[in-house]
Amino acid sequence: MNQTIEDLKTRRSIRKFKDEQITDEELKTILEAGTYAPTGRGLQSPKIVVIQNPETIKEFSDWNREYFPVEMPEDMDPFYGGKTLLIVLADSEVPTYVEDGASVLSVLVNAAHAVGVGSCWIHRAREEFSSEKGKTLLKEWGIPESYEGIGHVVLGYPDMETPEPLPRKEDYIHYVD
Repeated sequence: MNQTIEDLKTRRSIRKFKDEQITDEELKTILEAGTYAPTGRGLQSPKIVVIQNPETIKEFSDWNREYFPVEMPEDMDPFYGGKTLLIVLADSEVPTYVEDGASVLSVLVNAAHAVGVGSCWIHRAREEFSSEKGKTLLKEWGIPESYEGIGHVVLGYPDMETPEPLPRKEDYIHYVD
């Protein structure tokens, strides 16, 4: 089977990571792949923010937990101990910004798997960066206020068995004439 197809079929969300940082080379490869994600009209509006400082990741974890749709225990880490946090933002002035950001997120998780790094796509970036705190961070980072949070990817080396895929739904694909 083609390696790309095999990687797409075997990638799974990893929710437990080893206490070890990924290499700079792995990170660079994953990030570069993300910059090649398809975007509407080729505008490349998304931005990828990279955080590897453990204290900063902990702050984002605590902040992200505030937006869970249900009450979460204070010791629950929504980033599952990932050692690298990627935040994908996209310019809301571009009509396809949500799709563009989602495309980048998808490429990032698949690129991570292709180089042997575990990943998990984490939600609630929109809520984070719609808040005053989020708007302040954008300003501090020199990112225009028109950018919105699309999602996060946590990266690290898996400290768990890779889950088996769920069976594919029989009605996933519809052919029409």
